[in-house]
Amino acid sequence: MSADNLLVEIGTEELPPKALRSLMEAFGEGLEAAIDEVRLARGDLRVYASPRRLAVIVDSLAREQDDRKIEHKGPPLKIAFDADGNPTPAAAAFARKCGVDVADLERSKTDKGEWLSFASVEKGKSAAELLPGLVERALSALPIPRRMRWGAGEAEFVRPVHWVVLIHGHDVVDTSIMGIATTNQSRGHRVHCSEPVIIKDADSYLGALEKEGHVIADFERRRDLVSDGVNAAAADAGGVVVEGESLYDEVAALVEWPVPLLGKFDAEYLELPREVVISTLTGHQRYFPVADKGGELLPRFVTVANIESRDPDQVRDGNERVIRPRLADAAFFWDNDRRKTLSSREDALREVVYQSGLGSLHDKSLRIGKLAHWLAAQLGVDGANAERAAALAKCDLLTGMVGEFPELQGTMGRYYALSDGEPGDVADAIAEHYQPRFAGDSLPASIAGQILSAADKMDTLAGVFSIGKKPSGNRDPFGLRRAALGIVRISIECGLDVDLKKLIATAVKLQPKSKADSEELGAELYVFITDRLRRYFLDRDTGLATETFDSVMARRPASLVDFDRRLAAVQTFARLEQAESLAAANKRIANILRKAGDTSGKKVSKKLFEHDAETVLANALDNARDKVLPMIETRSYAEALNELANLREPVDRYFDDVMVMAEDAAVRDNRLALLAELRALFLDVADISRLSLGS
Repeated sequence: MSADNLLVEIGTEELPPKALRSLMEAFGEGLEAAIDEVRLARGDLRVYASPRRLAVIVDSLAREQDDRKIEHKGPPLKIAFDADGNPTPAAAAFARKCGVDVADLERSKTDKGEWLSFASVEKGKSAAELLPGLVERALSALPIPRRMRWGAGEAEFVRPVHWVVLIHGHDVVDTSIMGIATTNQSRGHRVHCSEPVIIKDADSYLGALEKEGHVIADFERRRDLVSDGVNAAAADAGGVVVEGESLYDEVAALVEWPVPLLGKFDAEYLELPREVVISTLTGHQRYFPVADKGGELLPRFVTVANIESRDPDQVRDGNERVIRPRLADAAFFWDNDRRKTLSSREDALREVVYQSGLGSLHDKSLRIGKLAHWLAAQLGVDGANAERAAALAKCDLLTGMVGEFPELQGTMGRYYALSDGEPGDVADAIAEHYQPRFAGDSLPASIAGQILSAADKMDTLAGVFSIGKKPSGNRDPFGLRRAALGIVRISIECGLDVDLKKLIATAVKLQPKSKADSEELGAELYVFITDRLRRYFLDRDTGLATETFDSVMARRPASLVDFDRRLAAVQTFARLEQAESLAAANKRIANILRKAGDTSGKKVSKKLFEHDAETVLANALDNARDKVLPMIETRSYAEALNELANLREPVDRYFDDVMVMAEDAAVRDNRLALLAELRALFLDVADISRLSLGS
């Protein structure tokens, strides 16, 4: 069967730069899945994108599907024919459906009986016939939150579509996609190329666009050119690029022909906080800041033009003229904001609604302060700095600088607090209380920052849950999953050893509006946070079995620090030689006790023992208990489970020699009580009956 390379290019108006990579990858994945579903043989698939196009090349795509044999199953023979062997109406109806006589039908035999059947051949469709639908399907599945229409057409896409190239081999697949007729004519750079770029085939696509159209369509190559060019320009200035990784993708999604240029600004603006200068350059203009080898910012930046100008100095001057007023505005905000102290802005927080039903930002600050006080008391540390920081933490939201650069909330609060003469620990806590902002972000370094961050996030969770706005599906407008994961990370990685349920209950009681049953709300929050806890541990350790997590979760440890220690101990225990046997024994014991009903209050009496195995196990259990209970008190869980592992032999012997469910009720109850004590000792660490350790 013949096969040729396929090119699909969707030409649009400028696509959203931050979404370009994900759109490119999703288009490729969607088209790949669609092609495979219709059984078109193919080779490798490659994706490309620039600000005005999404493209996919599929190597060696078959010209048509293989023919497919389809077996139609008819009625069973006992229904298809009567006692004399004559066809029944059921057989005749099946034959008509297949377009043949009953005599032409076949018989298929399986273990379940024999049926009439008919095999037909479905002729494979051509790729040209299938491709329009496949491309449309892949486009409709792209992750586009809000689609737009244009002109008088009914097509919807992330941006208006202006051309579509669809070539299989050297042939244009003649069709219409998104309301646009397909051709072999692409379009080049808006400035450098005014004529259509003729694409002969998929193999010549990248070269034709680059040579004739002044467009580098390969996203990864364009990104490398941006990165290499920017770093080379920074080196020419005697420096290095600052925070380049956060911009390379976005800038590559903004230009089709990258031309890095080195620019400068007045050195006086370096007196602004470092973060302000960086945000001004990167946030507004997508410029790359430059620092010296020691990390100090230089009055230089690198911009990436989307044009190869005959007069690059004029382009450079234009960019320098643009950045000057931006930096001047930042300098104005910096000077003007410091005319008022953060504390003088506290009352103004009363006028800013935090969330309907949850009061103002001032109300939230008060709740955070009370929760921070409670946390500090639980941890046995001085909470004065955390409480003071709680009162000031939201005040920078009212400053001009944060109004212009929202990403600097907390950061500017720290600078303004230091300017006001607040203690360094208070200023640091203000800056840290938003951490971690995203997955993998750094955690607060100071104890005051850790307390304040945990308090803020817990107040957010309790408040939003109390007004019935918890996340649903993929929607999480308040970032509650991120807040819960932040609490998990701070608790475990910073060692905030507090009772999670009590923390939740305290936060719930502080809310102005909550469900009538605060215990129900607390239980709901506990499940929500521990769901994030599960994800946290599974992401942290890819080798962790869900059963191991469940074995600890069954005990619902009070603190997440304690949970972490128990989990580590169970993972260590699971590697012991004795673990499989003891896990199986615990599972057996759990089943026996569940069927036996309530065994609480029953005491073990050695006088009722009838077998040496009972005495041996009871003595071993007493000995283990004396050693293990002090270990559990000090949270030496790994040592405790290691000691309990020594019970394998007496436990195995017990089940070999003893019938637990004896006819004599007293003997039976005594044996159940012994097993209950054994299980309780393991449960002091985790429910190891949940482990699956068999081969």
